[in-house]
Amino acid sequence: MAGSGTAHLRNRDDLVLRVEHLVVEFPIGKDLKVHAVSDVSFDVAPGETLGLVGESGCGKSTTGRAIMQLPPPTSGSVVFDGTDLTKLDSEDLRRTRTQLQMIFQDPISSLNPRRKVRDVVAEGIDIWEGKRGPEHDKRIDEVLEAVGLDPEFVADRRPHQFSGGQCQRICIARSLVLDPKMLICDEPVSALDVSVQAQILNLLEDMKARYHLTMIFIAHDLAVVKNISDRVAVMYLGKMCEIGPADVLYKEPAHPYTNALLASIPKPDPTEPPSPAALSGELPSPIMPPSGCRFRTRCPKAQDVCAEEEPLMREIGTNHFVACHFPVDHAYESTEDVFAPEDQPEPVS
Repeated sequence: MAGSGTAHLRNRDDLVLRVEHLVVEFPIGKDLKVHAVSDVSFDVAPGETLGLVGESGCGKSTTGRAIMQLPPPTSGSVVFDGTDLTKLDSEDLRRTRTQLQMIFQDPISSLNPRRKVRDVVAEGIDIWEGKRGPEHDKRIDEVLEAVGLDPEFVADRRPHQFSGGQCQRICIARSLVLDPKMLICDEPVSALDVSVQAQILNLLEDMKARYHLTMIFIAHDLAVVKNISDRVAVMYLGKMCEIGPADVLYKEPAHPYTNALLASIPKPDPTEPPSPAALSGELPSPIMPPSGCRFRTRCPKAQDVCAEEEPLMREIGTNHFVACHFPVDHAYESTEDVFAPEDQPEPVS
């Protein structure tokens, strides 16, 4: 998909995060740049989990980092708790980011291998609250216990002595110790075994309820995102194509790209025949993205207008928005439905 617009933004005064017209570009040479994120807008309400999904290279992780100003976006606004982070100086930004924490994709490499677990978790306290006291140690023990780790067993050990799942629990504890309002989870289970993924997802849900958190959950696995998200936003090549309540989007996906992603989810049934490839062709280069709709080069419903005019976000159901000239108008039923003959548009005369 390629779509812009702000029709899907909600008119609420209590929003924790509101991102408008976010653009992130990386210069790579003379007159060349990577269009990583192009005019993306969304918002997140208190206590809500927004799932951000798409193929590798679609810009979802870059979007999460741009919210944290790592690095700052090329343009656009990121309003967190009423403050535009893009307009803050470095010191005010550092202080504001204590309430906006991030969990990174690789739990092992995101931990300092030379420091003990207690010191890793306490780093934010050491920076912002000065010399550590008994009340701080009590808080550290509490968050370690909350994420399922025994402080007496783990506190004086180092990250290399733990499994990937345990390291991710340590990362979650580190992000919670300063009592943030929002967590940005950048593919927090993609580097873990399937048997551990469910444990971490359940843990995040428990921590959300316990600490009254608002979350952005970034992943490429739609099956994972469905179980944890209240709303889901789908990205393709730096653009947002569809956003809506999780149950609605999975039951009635309107964008051909969302349909293709759903068709690619493996079915846990050995008698079920393998699904055919949902998408053909390669992902276009973000250096020279296609004109109009960026998904048109791989879309079975593309027509001439898709190359000439970029689709804008529009509402097709209650809180369900899509950026597509020819949205799918039926519920997702099977892989074959994605490319059914009746879905193909009539040739342009």
